[in-house]
Amino acid sequence: VAHARPVTSRAAKTALPPATRRGCLRAATPAALAGCSRGTRWLGTQPEAEPRGSLVPETLAEMDSAGSEFQQNAAELRAMGKQRLSLQERKRRRRALDALGVPDFAAFLGQQGVSLPLRKEAVTMLQLNVGLLCNQACTHCHVESSPRRTEAMDERLVEHILRVLAASPEVETVDITGGAPEMTPAFWPLVRGARALGKEVIDRCNLTVLFEPGMERLPDFLAEHGCRVVASLPCYSRENVDKQRGNKVFQRSIAGLQRLNGVGYGVEGSGLKLDLVYNPGGAFLPPPQDVLREAYARELDANFGIVFNELFTITNMPIKRYADHLHKAGELQAYMQLLVDSFNVSTVDHLMCRTLVSVGHDGQMYDCDFNMALDMASRGGGGEASGAPQLPRPSGTIFDISSLDELRSDAIRTGTHCFGCTAGSGST
Repeated sequence: VAHARPVTSRAAKTALPPATRRGCLRAATPAALAGCSRGTRWLGTQPEAEPRGSLVPETLAEMDSAGSEFQQNAAELRAMGKQRLSLQERKRRRRALDALGVPDFAAFLGQQGVSLPLRKEAVTMLQLNVGLLCNQACTHCHVESSPRRTEAMDERLVEHILRVLAASPEVETVDITGGAPEMTPAFWPLVRGARALGKEVIDRCNLTVLFEPGMERLPDFLAEHGCRVVASLPCYSRENVDKQRGNKVFQRSIAGLQRLNGVGYGVEGSGLKLDLVYNPGGAFLPPPQDVLREAYARELDANFGIVFNELFTITNMPIKRYADHLHKAGELQAYMQLLVDSFNVSTVDHLMCRTLVSVGHDGQMYDCDFNMALDMASRGGGGEASGAPQLPRPSGTIFDISSLDELRSDAIRTGTHCFGCTAGSGST
């Protein structure tokens, strides 16, 4: 979850980019929001034509369309293999920084007077990527989820994670993500088990999953277990959402929010938190959270009767699918320049990697889910104060540990993509 922080960088103080002003900060017109009916505040009123059937066929059709970026990326993957393609991506970012005369991220931090290496503090959040299957295939998705991904967490791993959680009293929150995490069988026992241990559970929901076959009881399940829903909605206009996330996604997202409001999510006094996440629709930084939240609240309430709690803004990471998009558009170097120019040293102490551990569907541990996308596994080997072994752990998976406290003081792996988390107000 992103947190608002003081903005001190020069670039972050400049006027909002034209692309942002044309997007979610302008007042939405009836034409931009056409096709969705108004709903009554949180009483469960649904759009006149509630979505029916799976979104998967629509997503696959877009992925298979001739000339699509998905087709081009698939061809590159077949020709080069995953490892070589990831190496090529890292080299592109490195070349972009070389052209700007910027060193790697760790060296850059050192120049700013930051003590190195960055180290883990007490782990308070465990993020679980339960699988990469998704009913969507978004252009900005850093883990490249889609309906064709089959990777998923198995029962043995679920059981071990719950044992580790029980032995980790400092962990307050379990953040479950994917893919669309609800489409993976591991999601359900993890929610029940984590809540039984008294942990807060976050469901990273794409909203459209609520209308997939077999998900009819999902809103009630989430409410019954008191889960916090953090939902993706990159704009409050149909055009911007569908361009970034796929055809018909906006209609289903609005209907999904209304369905969640219908069971009490986002409603004052219900105790059920519904937060929204915005990410830019282009190669620019997100605007201030408070300004954007006001616009979202006004437009969603006025046009659809939707209420929510918080709005978080995140920076698009120049990795994987989005890095490919930037490279093909000839915008990668300019985007890296923006991130470097917007560096804010006050964000470093609050980076999510300080207090978070991310576990992939195979049990591998990472310092964040961006590192997971880049196969940058945690190396292990704690500092002297941690009491952990100095040598790397045998497999680097969560099976190597019995408590997350063993990771305290571990060195954090960084890379060129980390400039995305330190730009402007910070993004986590």
